[in-house]
Amino acid sequence: MKSIIIDDEEMARAIIEQLISKNKKLSLVESFSNAIDAIKYLNQNTIDLIFLDIHMPTFTGFDLLQTLKNPPKVILTTSDKNFAIEAFEYDCIVDYLVKPVTQKRFDKAVQKATLFSQASNVESKSKETEVINELYVNIDRRLVKINFATINLIEAKGDYILIKTDGKNYTVHSTMKKIEEKLPDDLFLKVHRSFIINTKKIIDIEDNSVLISNNVIPVSRSNRPELMKRLNLL
Repeated sequence: MKSIIIDDEEMARAIIEQLISKNKKLSLVESFSNAIDAIKYLNQNTIDLIFLDIHMPTFTGFDLLQTLKNPPKVILTTSDKNFAIEAFEYDCIVDYLVKPVTQKRFDKAVQKATLFSQASNVESKSKETEVINELYVNIDRRLVKINFATINLIEAKGDYILIKTDGKNYTVHSTMKKIEEKLPDDLFLKVHRSFIINTKKIIDIEDNSVLISNNVIPVSRSNRPELMKRLNLL
């Protein structure tokens, strides 16, 4: 993990540097004697872990954390035991080391930071791969689930939209723009100002219209090129 040290005491920085050098999971990229210089660096560079002193003149460690939008993992290093409760109000803080710090206690804190980072990466990947397959619509004060795959087309009807599915049609008070934002781009396409279609449901295309189920839907000239791109043409 790429790490930096932020501590106003030269001796304290030297000790942390030595502890880092003995831990194979860490590489020290920078060391700072004040929070202001560290903030400038963090705004332009990405690191994995900060070893941060709480007590620093003018700008404390907590002040620094409050200025960062997406802080990396942080291990606090301090001579004061009284800030432990406040420290753990910050999600980014994974451990609290009281000086003087032994190598054993230091390595334990680093291991904790590693586990936190791994958990964050798994959660992030899970969110990235999460797929939403359905839409909930308000029908007569009930929330009805409609699977995207069952939708044939959506038609604008004034202040309402008509959702036609394989089994049933639903009239919903909404706008085309609003529902278009909820639909997956790889499945649906707006082919006309009044129509959104499920491209997987197309049976036939003729001139400027498509056939879906028993519905003939007009395709505007401006939307036809995008429709043709979606088709697996022979």
